[in-house]
Amino acid sequence: MISRFIEYWPVLWPALAAIAVILAVVPFLGLYMTFIERKVAAYVQDRVGPNRVGPFGLFQAVADGIKIFLKEQLIPDHVYTALYFIAPSFSLITAMFALVVMPFGPVATDYKSGFRFMVAPGIDIGILMMLAISSLSAYGIIVGGWASNNKYSIYGAIRSCAQFISYEIPLGMSILGVIAITGSLNIEQIVKAQSGSLLDWNVFWQPVAMLVFFTSALAETNRLPFDLPECEQELVGGFHTEYSGIKFVLFFLAEYTHIVTVSFLTALLFLGGWHFPGLPDPSGASTLVLALGLLVLLAKVSLVVMVIILLRWALPRFRFDQLMGLAWKGLIPLALVNLVGVAIVLTLGLPKHLLIATAVLPILAAYYSAAKFNASLESDNTLRNGIQPQGAVSYE
Repeated sequence: MISRFIEYWPVLWPALAAIAVILAVVPFLGLYMTFIERKVAAYVQDRVGPNRVGPFGLFQAVADGIKIFLKEQLIPDHVYTALYFIAPSFSLITAMFALVVMPFGPVATDYKSGFRFMVAPGIDIGILMMLAISSLSAYGIIVGGWASNNKYSIYGAIRSCAQFISYEIPLGMSILGVIAITGSLNIEQIVKAQSGSLLDWNVFWQPVAMLVFFTSALAETNRLPFDLPECEQELVGGFHTEYSGIKFVLFFLAEYTHIVTVSFLTALLFLGGWHFPGLPDPSGASTLVLALGLLVLLAKVSLVVMVIILLRWALPRFRFDQLMGLAWKGLIPLALVNLVGVAIVLTLGLPKHLLIATAVLPILAAYYSAAKFNASLESDNTLRNGIQPQGAVSYE
């Protein structure tokens, strides 16, 4: 047994080291992303934000964490106890398990030994596996709403279920074009295909796919403007109404883990990953070049995270019918048209950069939606001005 363990140790220790990095860094990121979000919100709303605990308020997140851990764990009498405790843990476990096949730094496609920024490199169905695992996080929310035995919680859980079903479809369809051109479901291979010039980044020939992917992924994270499962104006607190203390924090740690996953996927699939014009390929290169590649990837991820945070404080919440309409009437048709364009380019052997022309599709869709919305407003105004309530008295 010991001899076999020693034999496989060169293969085991890189995976164990990557797992340790994920387990150590992700909770820390979740803790401090709350601080960053509060500071960004304060900047957008022209106020100060956390600034009392530690220099520039940097220890506020630590103080909040200590406070949460010391809070009394209240368990309502009417909940289904076993499921009540399983739900937040299940959400966090599935969110973190999806990171197994995602590189968080430069990884060579033929890497065999030594530390790599990935738990399980070389998996040929990496994208498929990640989407399958991340979609399971919906069960945590659904079980949490059901176990709470509260009508507001179950409404939030049902909304979450409908939202996940709607946005999983355009999310998967948006990636199909990238997979078809690359010819692989392996994330490392997709990043390698973007290692040429700036125009080889997928965002420059698949702008519609990136827009659909980012919007769908944002809806899956339950973030504003798509946070209908926890809409406090309608559902008190939604699926987590009956949760408090560390159980409540686990749900939101899972949400922030999803944000990190979405940001990494956006950077890896559409923004060139760890590649940047003028820098050599960091995969298997010197330590300095490897560090530069890691910084490039983290900079791209930070940019996407900042966009997600700013959107929360810049856009109003959608109504639920608007949310469903956006998925079924907007994103799915856009993803279908984009996929047909990719199929035509591949079949006729045309340059893939002709697909840049699909960027006009969202503009036309937005113009059509605005025209339809204005027409409905005019119709409502006409009805309102032309029909008087029965029994109304005119004083003209």
